[in-house]
Amino acid sequence: MKLIAVGFLCVGILMGCANKAPPTLYYQIGGNAGIEKLIDSFINQIGNDEQVFHYFEHTNIAHFRQGFILHMCMLTDGPCKYSYAGDSMVDIHTGMNITEKDFNHVVDLLVNAMNEQNIPHPIQNKILSKMAPLRGDIINI
Repeated sequence: MKLIAVGFLCVGILMGCANKAPPTLYYQIGGNAGIEKLIDSFINQIGNDEQVFHYFEHTNIAHFRQGFILHMCMLTDGPCKYSYAGDSMVDIHTGMNITEKDFNHVVDLLVNAMNEQNIPHPIQNKILSKMAPLRGDIINI
């Protein structure tokens, strides 16, 4: 009888665990604090990179940082609502003539920043897959 009761208890516990949704990417990368660290690392990567720095040299870094934090929060299913504040991805990147080579290099810098922040590769891949649709709004416009 005790064995049956223990069995039901174990099944109940396992069923309760099975119904929980996995944490969002936002929580898996450390919430807002994790995103801030990631974006700061990414900005440092850009600031030390001769290939792409020229795209950012006249950028208001504080504005870029805050916008990217909000955007990353939204992309990772966090509680933030990103608004373009009048500037869509196309608006921001029009006239910059970003090449595919430089775009890919910036993605590599983001991966470097994620590695620096010890974000596991499966999580990195999920983040990058959420960002991939933005590619067309950035390259050669």
